Amino acid sequence: MAEKVTLVMFSGELDKALAAFNIAIGAASSGMDVSIFFTFWGLNIIKKNEGALRSKGIMRKMLNIMNRGGTRRLPLSKFHMFGLGRWMMSKLMKDSKIPTLESMMEMAKGLGVKFMACTTSMGIMGISKEAFIPGVDSYCGVATYLSEGRDSKINLFI
Repeated sequence: MAEKVTLVMFSGELDKALAAFNIAIGAASSGMDVSIFFTFWGLNIIKKNEGALRSKGIMRKMLNIMNRGGTRRLPLSKFHMFGLGRWMMSKLMKDSKIPTLESMMEMAKGLGVKFMACTTSMGIMGISKEAFIPGVDSYCGVATYLSEGRDSKINLFI
């Protein structure tokens, strides 16, 4: 049985997402089973870049307008500078031949990394399954994450 790695992706910032996917790809490339549990702001990473967000209630609609998500909208955790920092990071990554977040996500899926979306966070934030990319493997709660994490050799909270 392969060793397991479980990541809790709580942050919705580009640099943290890149680090998480770098770890996930490395672990999966080493033959480990990898699961990423996306919760709260981490759900922004697996949201579609296009399409309307549908949510019920004025507070959820406001939250989803301000918090669109999608890989092309993720800010940097430091030095975001109204988007200039993200642009600079993307340029530096391209110049250094580092794959984009989208490419890393595709690599991870190709290596069998499981994407799990937290239904509790989805409910609070008013996000439906239709808001997410097709690569999400399961919509689940903390009990499913705990089941994955219990058997994992490595658990990380990002």
